[in-house]
Amino acid sequence: MLTYIGRSAVQVVDGFGRLGLFLADVVRALPDVRTWGRVLAQQLRRIGVDSLPIALFIAAFTGIVLALLASYVFTGAVPLYLVGTLVGKTLMLELGPVLTALALAGRVGATMAAELGTMKVTEQVDALETLAYNPFAYLVVPRVLAGTVMFPVIVAFAMAMGLFTGWLAATTLLPVSSDEFVRGLRLFYKPFDWEYGLIKSASFGFTITLIGCFFGLRARGGAEGVGAATTRTVVFSAAMILVLDAYWAVTLHWWMTVIDWLQALV
Repeated sequence: MLTYIGRSAVQVVDGFGRLGLFLADVVRALPDVRTWGRVLAQQLRRIGVDSLPIALFIAAFTGIVLALLASYVFTGAVPLYLVGTLVGKTLMLELGPVLTALALAGRVGATMAAELGTMKVTEQVDALETLAYNPFAYLVVPRVLAGTVMFPVIVAFAMAMGLFTGWLAATTLLPVSSDEFVRGLRLFYKPFDWEYGLIKSASFGFTITLIGCFFGLRARGGAEGVGAATTRTVVFSAAMILVLDAYWAVTLHWWMTVIDWLQALV
């Protein structure tokens, strides 16, 4: 057991070290704008526009479920207009970014790992190097930049869809009027709620695309290696999303504590 734990710990540390070196290579490729700039628009469309339907689908049913479960929890205890509060806060701070990122980890991250893994095992990456192209500038940088930029856009649409379907479910299936739902939504609303969700989603997009490219370019052994790289991408992306979610929650708690302390001093 101790041997297994030690070997696993060494593998984890080694993996993070290799990922750090991979990230350093990506940063060094950023100045090569002429290479990655020509393919950036294509990656923005593939990651952003093509991923929008699945994000909206998930957000739509998330809003409905939140509204109905909130009414079940609040019945006889608190006013039902707080359904709007729960739907708004939960979608903007947590479920909107996290559920969207988990879904796109399977779509975006797995796709990148499969594409780059196939290119790696068929020696297309080596062919790029012989043509004087930097593989990191041509393959990795546009994907990572597109993921970082487009994930907040997708999540913003998902939040809006979830709020709309939550309002629709509350006003049609529950004894809650439109004015009451909006009252609850505005009761504890802060503009920082949106900003927090979008910042969190940008970190998710960066992490998912970086991991997908990392495992894709490390694929070995033909189709089996490509499949293993795709599986690792989805698993590690999901794990890192949850880790980052916890990190941002701690950061938010610390930030609010600092603000309360400063207000108390004033």
